[in-house]
Amino acid sequence: MMAADAGADVTPVWNKSHREHMIVGSDPMSARRAADAAVRELGWTQQYFVDADHINLSNVELFLEACDFYTLDVAYAIGRPADPSEFVTRHPELVRELTSETVERAAAKYLFAVEEAAHIYCRIAEVKGRGQFVTEVSMDETDAPQTPPELLVILVALADAGVPAQTIAPKFTGRFNKGVDYVGDVAQFEREFRDDVAAIALAVATYGLPGDLKLSVHSGSDKFSIYGPMRRVLHETGAGVHLKTAGTTWLEELIGLAEAGGDGLALAQEVYSEAFAHADELCAPYATVIDIDRSKLPAPAEVGGWSSEEFAAALRHEQTCARFNPHLRQLLHVGYKVASKMGSRYLEMLETCEDSVSRNVTTNLFDRHIKPLFV
Repeated sequence: MMAADAGADVTPVWNKSHREHMIVGSDPMSARRAADAAVRELGWTQQYFVDADHINLSNVELFLEACDFYTLDVAYAIGRPADPSEFVTRHPELVRELTSETVERAAAKYLFAVEEAAHIYCRIAEVKGRGQFVTEVSMDETDAPQTPPELLVILVALADAGVPAQTIAPKFTGRFNKGVDYVGDVAQFEREFRDDVAAIALAVATYGLPGDLKLSVHSGSDKFSIYGPMRRVLHETGAGVHLKTAGTTWLEELIGLAEAGGDGLALAQEVYSEAFAHADELCAPYATVIDIDRSKLPAPAEVGGWSSEEFAAALRHEQTCARFNPHLRQLLHVGYKVASKMGSRYLEMLETCEDSVSRNVTTNLFDRHIKPLFV
């Protein structure tokens, strides 16, 4: 709503993955109820969605009633054997654009993954009806990034398979670790992002994919160094983007608790102590998207003696602050299970400390994410 007042068109997407539901013991309908309640309370009258994030054929059934946005995660299927010959023969114009070798190599690598996406999409469409939900295809949780030519081949294959993707989440060059800044060559990222946007425009114009197809940047929160380049490309091309920022909100809650002092600070310190004690368990599901140096994590006893200012400074993503600790921040990012196990105790403390919590959450989302990209 603040973005709209500032002239930016932003559609909110409530986002929770199957992995996250399993870790905290929630279910997709709880996310739907929370989203619907927030919309009613605030009087939001524009579009909003509830995302079945990173789902596949093994768990899509759990999300069919609650969701209207589906992130089809087919990264696991990349590289599985597929015969590219028919695809290459069917698209001589693509061969002229990219060379036969490029098209054949990309098709062999990604066609099976596209077929998997088509199977998941068809199951959702069977229940929800075509055109009744947003389809995102995700290939980001894999080792090697997709080049812009590979992305174009993937998009053409999706069009062939009848998957009307509205967002596509490739793996970009560089590291997109949870809750911290982009690690990589920013100039190279900008070139890649620009070329990806061009590939999307070509696929929309030539192969009949939806006109609102856009790039999706996963683990997109706090990637401050690339927001400027992204903004330039979006402004110059008129393209849209889907930015996933859900995990950062939880960290801003913790900062708000710490800033409140007293029991709020004590609870934040307890969360860190438990996360430190169970670091192996908490980090394992996110091993590919965190880089934590355990030797740089402060001992719980030290954190237990911190003031509100010291805790907030260590956790808040201010890279110019000498006390900021990206290793502590990443550990707490994946440590939300600790808070979920506290149940009502944690939620009631959020309400008690609502002023400082809401101030930090709002400042983070609007001033650090929405404004640099869109306002």
